[in-house]
Amino acid sequence: MAEENENRKVKDSVFVDLFGRDIKYRENFISLYNALRGTNLKPDETDLVPEMLENVIYMAYANDVAMQVNGKLVVLIEHQSTVNHNMPLRLLEYVTRIYEKIVPANKKFYRGLVKIPMPEFYVLYNGTDIYPAESEMRLSDAFEYPDEKKPESFPLELIVKVYNINLDKGGELLGKCETLMQYSKFIEIVRKSIKEKIENPLTRAVKEAISHGILTDYLERKSTEVINMLTMEYDYAADIAAQKEESLEEGKILGLEQGIRNLILNMKLTPAQAMEALGIPPEERSLYLSQLNSH
Repeated sequence: MAEENENRKVKDSVFVDLFGRDIKYRENFISLYNALRGTNLKPDETDLVPEMLENVIYMAYANDVAMQVNGKLVVLIEHQSTVNHNMPLRLLEYVTRIYEKIVPANKKFYRGLVKIPMPEFYVLYNGTDIYPAESEMRLSDAFEYPDEKKPESFPLELIVKVYNINLDKGGELLGKCETLMQYSKFIEIVRKSIKEKIENPLTRAVKEAISHGILTDYLERKSTEVINMLTMEYDYAADIAAQKEESLEEGKILGLEQGIRNLILNMKLTPAQAMEALGIPPEERSLYLSQLNSH
């Protein structure tokens, strides 16, 4: 498992490792799924098949866990940054990629109906924005109506259940899944350590969590890996925030659009990946792409 992770182009977040790749991921994932669905599945009696994809939701590290659970396709996204209301669209792209992977191309041309796993989508919000304990996002919320009349039904829909898993908001869900509760406590310790600007904050956070009996087994086994994963996550978030601020300042001087174009060009990502990471709305991306191509 360690060698496999080292060879991955996109590094896992702690959330993905804990619920999708660690040696105890089966029991952790099933516990979380039971909490979300109100089921009572047993890890050793459940057909669980990992279906994670690389380089789809975020570019520097993975924050997605996708599993087939007894024939259903369950996609979990941990979301730590500013609330993103384009999650249904992003998850539509994501699930399409999974279906492309699990359904052989030739089967799509069979005369008989090809069965595919029914999907379920969950976003676990762990950011610092004010956000309700539970809500839904729908793909149809993004649809435009040329005749200015909202239809009663839609030919395409995707519903995402969003849960706030911060300690002060996610009480009901956290109370149903001890591993998720401990994970949320750990993230709170990490943020507190970083905010206090103490020396080696991530190492201190891991030690503090262990001393309080939080994710003890996991952190004792993988403390170095966890610190590396956290470093990737928080460095990436800080880098994106700093570059956004820089683009705004540059935009004041050169014009906002030119400042953003320069930022996209200077990031170590493809233009499409850079715009995704910067949260540029999908409807604005073609404009920037055309301007970049003209340069």
